[in-house]
Amino acid sequence: MKKGLLFIFLVMIAFTLYSQKDTALYSASLTGREYLREANNISVTIYPVPVRDNNFTIKTDKDISFVKITNIIGQDIYKSRYSNQQTIRIFLDNPKRGMYLVTILFTDDTRVVRKIMVEETD
Repeated sequence: MKKGLLFIFLVMIAFTLYSQKDTALYSASLTGREYLREANNISVTIYPVPVRDNNFTIKTDKDISFVKITNIIGQDIYKSRYSNQQTIRIFLDNPKRGMYLVTILFTDDTRVVRKIMVEETD
């Protein structure tokens, strides 16, 4: 019994050390623009919520340079670059009902991620 517990304990330590090493290697491999700053204090308005009729508007007080919309399983369904606009209307191509993440990148390399809910059109 003691040998079994000792073995489980050693395996857990090995996995913990390996996961820390893996995380350190991954963070060391990031370069340049991948160190984006999260900015939660930026005023971002997305309307209408929930999104209907396959379109919505993003309004912010800073200049937007890029918008990406990702479904909940990580697939990109929309990507577009913009030239310093503060109000953007986005048209989605037949989105499914559900939750989506909207990633907004600003001209000063800060970003904001917001959740939206998309309802199917009647």
